Amino acid sequence: QVQLVESGGGLVQPGGSLRLSCAASGFTFSSYGMSWYRQAPGKERELVASCTSGGRTYYADSVKGRFTISRDNAKNTVYLGMNSLKAEDTAVYYCKRVGSAEYWGQGTQVTVSS
Repeated sequence: QVQLVESGGGLVQPGGSLRLSCAASGFTFSSYGMSWYRQAPGKERELVASCTSGGRTYYADSVKGRFTISRDNAKNTVYLGMNSLKAEDTAVYYCKRVGSAEYWGQGTQVTVSS
């Protein structure tokens, strides 16, 4: 069965960095696009970044220039590098497999606070 397991979240000061990982299993990882979403308290879940199976990337305007999505098909893992973190980046971050059937991970909390 499809499984997505996020890790790497935590508490970081404003201006700091984190790298999130999403380990995938149960499907041919290299054939699918992958996305990162986030959901802050009281807000709707929003798309942060996507990476196609061919490596093309998309970023929300709010994270362009600060976040980097990447993938390692040999490790069945997608990453989200986050730099220059702001308080407004605080959210639960989820990875998702792109496709007709939706699969989500359980999420990892990122808290940006001094």
